[in-house]
Amino acid sequence: MVVYLPYVLMQDPLLILFVGVVIVVGGIIGLKLHPFLALLLAALVVALLTPVAAVEQFYLAKGTAAPEALKLAHKSIGERIATEFGNTCAKIGILIAMAAIIGKSMLDSGAAERIIRAMLKVTGQKNAPVGFILSSFFLTIPVFVDTVIFLMMPLAKAMSMRLGKNYLLLALSVIAGGVMANSYVPPSPGPLFLVGALNVPIGLMMVCGTLLGLCTITVGYFIARWLNHKFPIPLRDAPDARLEDIAAIANKDNKELPALGWSLLPAVFPLVTICIRSAVEAFGNLKNGLTSSEFLNGILDVVLFLGDKNIALLMGGIFALGVLARQKKTKKEALTAFVQTALMSGGGIILITAAGGAFGGMLQQSGISQRIAELTKDYQMALIPLAFLITAIVRTAQGSATVALITASGILAGMAQNANLSFHPVYLCLAIGSGAKLIPWMNDAGFWIMCKTSNLTEREALQTIAPMQSLMGLTGLVLTMIAAAVFPMV
Repeated sequence: MVVYLPYVLMQDPLLILFVGVVIVVGGIIGLKLHPFLALLLAALVVALLTPVAAVEQFYLAKGTAAPEALKLAHKSIGERIATEFGNTCAKIGILIAMAAIIGKSMLDSGAAERIIRAMLKVTGQKNAPVGFILSSFFLTIPVFVDTVIFLMMPLAKAMSMRLGKNYLLLALSVIAGGVMANSYVPPSPGPLFLVGALNVPIGLMMVCGTLLGLCTITVGYFIARWLNHKFPIPLRDAPDARLEDIAAIANKDNKELPALGWSLLPAVFPLVTICIRSAVEAFGNLKNGLTSSEFLNGILDVVLFLGDKNIALLMGGIFALGVLARQKKTKKEALTAFVQTALMSGGGIILITAAGGAFGGMLQQSGISQRIAELTKDYQMALIPLAFLITAIVRTAQGSATVALITASGILAGMAQNANLSFHPVYLCLAIGSGAKLIPWMNDAGFWIMCKTSNLTEREALQTIAPMQSLMGLTGLVLTMIAAAVFPMV
């Protein structure tokens, strides 16, 4: 019994989570390990502590057939880690690689500087961060948030060099706008899943999500201003964006920069095609054809093909290299070396992000989501804060906002049907979206993308990005509760 009890305790997902957290945080901050190594080590330890039965149950809960679940559960630990690592790479590998090429090409060709100058004419230098946060918010509605961050962070660097200050404010503005749209407004993947799970009209979710998103990013903007004052983090040298190169471009005359149309093309082409594809997938009927004209349907098929996020970013990279070659009269050999430098930067981000995905995957296989669901199923409190709490706990525990959304909606869908709700279920969706913002840290692949693209250290990201997102999420909860009381819509 003395031997058995510690063994049982070590199999508890909550204790496994604690061990994983200690390894990641202690390894990176305490032992100064490279994040890639710390995350893989944590994934290994979590997998070692997770019993095979828990892994099998994880796959069964996902709908996997019993024989296949048993087979997957008995795979070697190394193979399971490699599978989750590869799954993350499949989702973001091409995106990060091509975004690295687009970002560096736009900086070196002067395209980013040209866009910044055009934006300044509209917003003025004083309101530049407002332009960034609004642009990021509305672009993320139809486009995956990571893609928007990849495309806009080079613009934030160029703007900071031009202003000579406020880099952290500009970088946080890009992040704040993107992450909140990703939580609230369809056809972003998370909100799109929620409206289906809780039977909420997609149009209503779009309106309510946009209104709540604009309120929360306003709060995020002021938080970013305060953080920028408290932590005056400078724009730093990076292999793909050297300060002297950015400064040299910032001092150029308009005649020496690409035309605005060419400057916008590498970023606008993927954004527009992805937007069209997202809109069609959300509202169109692909089986019966979108129009009565075969010619128009053929054109739309081409646009939809180009609107695949991987293909769209690939085309954006080709356009960006074309603008660079046209502007700088770059030779083929120099262009090859240029791409190599950009991919070295992107490759590091891919490895760290995929390692974070592997760690999060191993935590999910430990049964942490089910364990949290058990702890909260009899917790008697109002549904809106309960929705927020469940989502926040799952999100913080295993890193994936999508898994947190699915877990919370699975628990609350039944509760909402059995309860006599005094408010519209759309408020549950908004509360779940708010909870998905708490608390981003090392087990979240998105955390690493934001951290590395902005050139912040892990400590700086935990001091700035994490509290800003968490406070915006809490703001979303408070505003959702107020709206549900004042405008119940029932």
